[in-house]
Amino acid sequence: MRDTDFDCLDLISIHGPLSPTALAKLSGARPATMTGILDRLERDGWIVRDRDTVDRRAVLIRVLPDRNSEVLGLYAGMNALVDELCSDYDDTQLDAITAFLRRVSDAGVEATTALTAAGEE
Repeated sequence: MRDTDFDCLDLISIHGPLSPTALAKLSGARPATMTGILDRLERDGWIVRDRDTVDRRAVLIRVLPDRNSEVLGLYAGMNALVDELCSDYDDTQLDAITAFLRRVSDAGVEATTALTAAGEE
């Protein structure tokens, strides 16, 4: 799976079901690129495209939860290494690290949103 495909799968898992347009905005991908990503994810059995029950012309994308264990399996080695790394820190230190990483993540989302908005002008 390509990095961009996996990133989009993650966004759908977190924020879904989503329209392709909403996913494109969240990911920063262009609509033509998004079509290719969604085609690959659907072909490989990671997502489905459903008709919106409110607006039958619209499409919503959702993940297929049966595949979650496969994704977790891909990260099992990394998770074990992170658990080992975290065992060197006490709860107070881990709380500080977690707070810092959340702030970094929020800053990244804010910067991406600003770049996306600037590109739409």
